[in-house]
Amino acid sequence: MAYKAPKGTKDVTPEESYRWQYLETTIRAIVKKYGLLEARTPCIEHTELFLRGVGDTTDIVQKEMYTFTDKGDRSITLKPEGTAGAVRMFVENGLYSEAQPTKMYYLYCPVFRYERPQAGRLREHHQFGVEIFGSPSPAADAEVISIASEIFETLGCSDLTIKLNSIGCPKCRNRYQQALKEYLGGHLDELCETCRQRYETNPLRILDCKVDTCKAIVKDAPHTMDFVCDECRAHMSELMRLLDLAGIRYEIDPMLVRGLDYYTKTVFEIVSGMPGAQGTLCGGGRYDGLIKELGGPDMPAVGFGLGMERLLLIMDQLGVEIKKPVRYEIMLIGLGDAAKDRCFTLGRELRQRGVSVDIDLMDRSVKAQMKYADKTGALYTLVIGEEELKLGTATLKSMKDGEQTPVLIDADKIAAMVKRG
Repeated sequence: MAYKAPKGTKDVTPEESYRWQYLETTIRAIVKKYGLLEARTPCIEHTELFLRGVGDTTDIVQKEMYTFTDKGDRSITLKPEGTAGAVRMFVENGLYSEAQPTKMYYLYCPVFRYERPQAGRLREHHQFGVEIFGSPSPAADAEVISIASEIFETLGCSDLTIKLNSIGCPKCRNRYQQALKEYLGGHLDELCETCRQRYETNPLRILDCKVDTCKAIVKDAPHTMDFVCDECRAHMSELMRLLDLAGIRYEIDPMLVRGLDYYTKTVFEIVSGMPGAQGTLCGGGRYDGLIKELGGPDMPAVGFGLGMERLLLIMDQLGVEIKKPVRYEIMLIGLGDAAKDRCFTLGRELRQRGVSVDIDLMDRSVKAQMKYADKTGALYTLVIGEEELKLGTATLKSMKDGEQTPVLIDADKIAAMVKRG
């Protein structure tokens, strides 16, 4: 029987992994400048975490979670997003008692959602996320948006738009939801079945519906910013001032609400204008009530999540090239048992000096080894035979231009020449 990966999952082969490593290296270098430290949380959590944190009326909880009962009769869920687990870790480990803010990120974070697989959106995909706990300041919002913006700029992603909105806080959101329900009440028969259910349980989600008829209806719906309290309005104004000060371009989208219940005040998305890019590449905002909701103190927080597969997809669509790294700097070829032994020990010596080395493991002929060296992109080859062993010298050959240079069979000298190029 030939086995295949489950639908909605995708292998990253050894030949492709350099692309992921490039993204990860770039991201780590950027977040280091902001003083973020890496956090790692389990792939599985107790289901209640997401019911309380994400919201039991969201599409993620109602339609997309992978949930099962374990052998201890506990309800367990494969992580559908990164923030709830990060907050659980923050609370469980008492990080709130340390000097604030707590600034963290997670990278290569697998998340699982049962949905129709499509370009850049898989049932198992991977998120990079940033969380800042403890700061109520709009400057924290501006900082996470700045991090996201810098990542896309550094990776060469253009034609992207930062969309921004405020959905208010619990003190003022009820006024907006009431106004929204009054407006939508005259269009109930025109809404999709899902949105008719949302009308009673979570009307704000209707603004996020992707069905064309619902999108047309909400175009004329009241705007959240018309109902926010003075505190939320001041927070949004200061955030916009800081983004303007930093030269970060954005546009206000009054229909932007995001798909998770924990958001308060600021919400934002980074959206691609490229055809077929599946819209949102990055999304986040403020979630000031989530730490308390999950058993911690009443502390504010802000963050975002970014899909790695979507990021790679948009880079491909924009023609952003990720240069393939050199796999082997030198291939050592030995003729005869004694020469092969010397290649083995020399290879070890060169690797200790930071040189990437290949040695034949397939008992190929010299000609086949040279062809293999060319195929793998080796920069140099060094052939050692019986005569070379006696003399202690060999010829270093550049695979780029064929230039041949005599060299002592000495790890220090060979390493220096290879590194010098």
